Amino acid sequence: MHIEQLQIYEINDLYQVSNVEVGQHFYWQIGNFQVHAQVLVTSWIVISLLPALPIAAAKNLQAIPTGSQNFIEYILEFIRDLTRTQVGEEGYRPRVPFVGTMFPFIFVSNRSGAPFPWRLVQLPHGELAAPTNDINTTVASALPTSVAHSYAGLHKRGSSYFGKHIQPTPVLLPINILEDSTKPLSLSFRLFGNILADELVVAVPVSLVPLIVPVPMMLLGLFTSAIQALIFATLAAAYIGESTEGHH
Repeated sequence: MHIEQLQIYEINDLYQVSNVEVGQHFYWQIGNFQVHAQVLVTSWIVISLLPALPIAAAKNLQAIPTGSQNFIEYILEFIRDLTRTQVGEEGYRPRVPFVGTMFPFIFVSNRSGAPFPWRLVQLPHGELAAPTNDINTTVASALPTSVAHSYAGLHKRGSSYFGKHIQPTPVLLPINILEDSTKPLSLSFRLFGNILADELVVAVPVSLVPLIVPVPMMLLGLFTSAIQALIFATLAAAYIGESTEGHH
């Protein structure tokens, strides 16, 4: 009886830890689930903004690109080179759309916390901020990477893809499985931690010296956002390349 009560207490303690939150949040009730409304709103805004520039650039395509068309082609070339470097010359083209979706979404999401006056939008609880400032967004971005990693390996190597988990010896099977399971955790917590730390570092000096500090800090935030988006896209492409090549 005492052991059963102890187990119940331990379960309750874990449940209390799972309810720990940073700050206040505005929730929407969808069926039996509660979702962070401010994260969904800012994510939808970012998603709606991303196609705007390519659509505008595609209205008047020219043989010699200028303006927005030149910028879009530069970004596309950069993403294509990044994917080819990580995945390899053979079979990199089908992976370009995935990497080309994750990189701009994460970059714009990272930067959306600074240039937009979110504080002007009043919510019952909490406030609007960068979507990647929430762990749910970073986890939701990392899980498709894990799915794409497994799909690419199965598509390229078939059932032999699972053979990598017993290489070089079957004794390492648990460790290899653990390695694959920690990849989305690593991606999500790295991005979340760096963006949260960046916003906290910027918030303190801006609140103390609001007239001088913001511009240099915004430039620093731009650099941090670009680096984190690049790291995420590079690792995502590297994981896919690893699954298709079958080596570490």
